[in-house]
Amino acid sequence: MTAPHVRRATQNDVEALVHLRGLMIEAMGTDPGGPDAQWRKNARGWYAEQLEQPGSFAAYVVDDPTAGVVANAVGHVNQHPPGPKDPTTLRGHLYNVSTEPAFRRRGLARLCVVALVDWFRDETAVGVVELNASPDGLALYEQLGFVTSRYPALRLYL
Repeated sequence: MTAPHVRRATQNDVEALVHLRGLMIEAMGTDPGGPDAQWRKNARGWYAEQLEQPGSFAAYVVDDPTAGVVANAVGHVNQHPPGPKDPTTLRGHLYNVSTEPAFRRRGLARLCVVALVDWFRDETAVGVVELNASPDGLALYEQLGFVTSRYPALRLYL
């Protein structure tokens, strides 16, 4: 691979974003289903919609001249009430960091995450960026200054 180039995702990247999300889901221990899985169809529409909201959504990708998009990181700006440690009303959520298996351990995810953090810092009014880390990604996030929250993330599926 030549020198990696990070860029902001466009509508032309929707299929790659869905594909990389599937890889991330699989890496986290869940079967993503085949190419016709309903979630993939829903995700295509969702990404296309979100990419039209550049002030509150961003995805950064790395292109390989032969393989195409091989890594990404995605983020959202969400409204949040202010508090003593974060007086802002906006919070960032970083997610869907994924790299094609053949391109891992080359710093490509780091490039995408750094670009996304730069976007949060330079182009939004976000005061805090949150994420859920996989064991494989934890060291990367800690190296970039993320700290473990005192409160664990919990989920309720409805």
